[in-house]
Amino acid sequence: MSRAIYPGSFDPVTFGHIDIIKRSSEMFDEVLVGVLNNHAKHPLFSVEERKQMLEVTTKEYKNVSIISFDGLLIDYMKQNNISVIVRGLRAITDFDYELQIAQSNRKVSKETIDTVFLTTSIDYAYLSSSIVREYASYGTDVSDFVPQFVVEKLKNRFR
Repeated sequence: MSRAIYPGSFDPVTFGHIDIIKRSSEMFDEVLVGVLNNHAKHPLFSVEERKQMLEVTTKEYKNVSIISFDGLLIDYMKQNNISVIVRGLRAITDFDYELQIAQSNRKVSKETIDTVFLTTSIDYAYLSSSIVREYASYGTDVSDFVPQFVVEKLKNRFR
């Protein structure tokens, strides 16, 4: 059985994230979407809120589970017998950053950890959660970027 994890902040989940989740669910028997509790960031939504948004968004994908974790991704992977990380790439700058992380994960883990890079659909190549938060904070319509229920959550958060 092939298992992979797609880690991220998902603050909030975007159509770009959903695209990567859908495509990875077609590649692997099981995909865990790992919501990071990154203490270095100050997220707009709590871990539980982000998990809930992802659960609603991914309910049609029967082989996708939403989890959250603290600590190093490679430690979580080792404890849960996962050897593949899925990452989405929008641009060359993403690749440079993600390649460094992939290589260091392999070096530090002492076990085989592979990273599968999926290029983002051209429809979402410009999209990031940061952009969505910025637009939403000024009351701009973000319905082209995120599901409608996420639009409502953003509106409520910025009221």
